[in-house]
Amino acid sequence: MKAVVQHRYGERDVLAVENVETPTVRENEVLIRVTAAGVDAGVWHTMAGKPYLLRLFGFGLRAPAKKIPGRDVAGVVAQVGSAVTRFVVGDEVFGTTLEGSFAEFTRAPEDRLAQKPANVTFKQAAAAPVSGCTALHGLRAGGLKAGQKVLVLGAGGGVGSFAVQIAVAEGATVTGVCGPEKVEFVSSLGATRVIDRSKEDFAAGTERYDLILDTAGHTSLARLRRVLTRRGTLVIVGGEGGGPLLGGFGRSLRAPIASLFGAQKLKALASKEDLPTLEALRDLMGAGSVVPAVDRMFPLEQAAAAVEYLHAGRPLGKVVVTA
Repeated sequence: MKAVVQHRYGERDVLAVENVETPTVRENEVLIRVTAAGVDAGVWHTMAGKPYLLRLFGFGLRAPAKKIPGRDVAGVVAQVGSAVTRFVVGDEVFGTTLEGSFAEFTRAPEDRLAQKPANVTFKQAAAAPVSGCTALHGLRAGGLKAGQKVLVLGAGGGVGSFAVQIAVAEGATVTGVCGPEKVEFVSSLGATRVIDRSKEDFAAGTERYDLILDTAGHTSLARLRRVLTRRGTLVIVGGEGGGPLLGGFGRSLRAPIASLFGAQKLKALASKEDLPTLEALRDLMGAGSVVPAVDRMFPLEQAAAAVEYLHAGRPLGKVVVTA
């Protein structure tokens, strides 16, 4: 089969299409004929090998431990292992993979997959697992409730676009922060108010929020705490920017310590695509409460360009690679 393969860390030229062996499934796994694969921020981090801290967590010290990038996948079941009970050949599924989704075929444990809703396209489904589950986990970690005021930083990106829609669906009043080119897009997601960060400082006003979900990775903890209610919760999703060692993850390391001194809760999110959360996301999409926003699609041969486009912060929502 054809797959995007990476043998070393570096820039976009480390990604190349090669012919590799089709994966062999184990008893609890499913082989998927890939229709589309989502591109999330983690793909760039594993391509570049930065921040270096990530290399200590199973990504590989000198070279990538997994040679095929990509985790999000949507496609058709081509084969099932002997112990699989939830799927049969021909089922349309979405979820996350074991060996990388930038390929014609990939394998995944059945508990990392859900049935694709009929009203959701393959490209939309491929955009959903990592970013959608991260948004759900982040909002839940923040104790999201109907009637709350929620602030989403990076509202026009992958996780942010899901978070806005989910919070609105749960009855919250949502304010989104984004760049000027994404204002109309974030408004279309259901945000009551959209702050153009090039014109307005979200931390300068008098508005206070019960929950802040920060997916942008730049704002200091002090500024974020300034706009939280007295007992509000800040949830930090990943980290961007910063130096090559810790990247933007320095705030995530400091947040739990800062929480010890005051009534505000500051949390660093550790998300995963577990089955209950994936099924909750499936139900939201099936009901039309959440519609994955796909900015652009790139063919497999242009996967490097897709990763570069995402890392530049340009997409309105998500980017997908088609096999």
